[in-house]
Amino acid sequence: MKHIAIVGATGAVGQEMIHVLEKRNFPVSKLTLLASKRSAGKTMTFRGQAVVVQELTEQSFAGVDIALFSAGATMSKQFAPAAVKAGAVVVDNSSAFRMDPGTPLVVPEINPEDIKLHKGVIANPNCCAIILLMAVYPIHKINPIKRIIVSTYQSASGAGAKAMEELKKQAADVLAGRAPVPEVFQFPIAFNVFSHNAGMDLESGYNGEELKVIEECRKILHSDIPISPTCIRVSTMRAHAESVHLELTSSADLDAIRNAISSSPGVRLQDDRKNNHFPMPLEASGQDDVLVGRIRKDIGSTSGKEIDLFCCGDQLLKGAALNAVQIAEKLS
Repeated sequence: MKHIAIVGATGAVGQEMIHVLEKRNFPVSKLTLLASKRSAGKTMTFRGQAVVVQELTEQSFAGVDIALFSAGATMSKQFAPAAVKAGAVVVDNSSAFRMDPGTPLVVPEINPEDIKLHKGVIANPNCCAIILLMAVYPIHKINPIKRIIVSTYQSASGAGAKAMEELKKQAADVLAGRAPVPEVFQFPIAFNVFSHNAGMDLESGYNGEELKVIEECRKILHSDIPISPTCIRVSTMRAHAESVHLELTSSADLDAIRNAISSSPGVRLQDDRKNNHFPMPLEASGQDDVLVGRIRKDIGSTSGKEIDLFCCGDQLLKGAALNAVQIAEKLS
């Protein structure tokens, strides 16, 4: 039994962490919910019991075994050292420690062995990196990938609870004939598509989200595999979608690829050509598995080594809260 703390408990991912702990029957002896001073005093429910949210301070981690952080990089950098000093293992959902050479970056279905290398902090990867690797790692194991080109279609949930509310409000405004007013995003999100709102590297032309996908996938796979992402924000509520092009080492055997995906934990084959039924954000929302389909050989390639596929995964679950709890399960 473990004393678990959730930092950022009132946020979209924090709330999902509570639900995932309950759903997976995690051995929790005590649950401490931590958030900003503004949220302190709110009541949340865990296993039918009311839990009062406490203000996050450096003294919040006494007796905590595992601290699940989802409050942004600034808060993680400030408070994770205090948690580690108090004896807790931190599983951090922010970007604060992901590329730190001394911090494991873990997707439990892919590199669980890296967990044992931790020095108090384990990083949870970027949501798009997790969803991408869950879809392609079963293929990589049977036919090593030489190159990845990926376009992402990222939902409002990736920017948090306020962004989800902004999408709802703007959709209502547009349907009522009112002009949508952006607050969380730079541009209107309702009925719109735009380049991901992460900061742009002016020299390379890649934004911060795209660079995260490149760097984090390489770290998780322990490989310098070439990756070229294009990350786009779309007006879906939750669950990210990704269009993926792979260059493989050997000629692609689609039956073997489908079998590999079908037999891999955490992914589900959704590849019904006859009924044009493939992964969709609506069907991926609320699901633990990443849905994978549209698997086909690149019709423009003569080598037979290039394939395309489409995948969807719930950003708040496998892209964030679920992956963090799965890491905690490996610790317990």
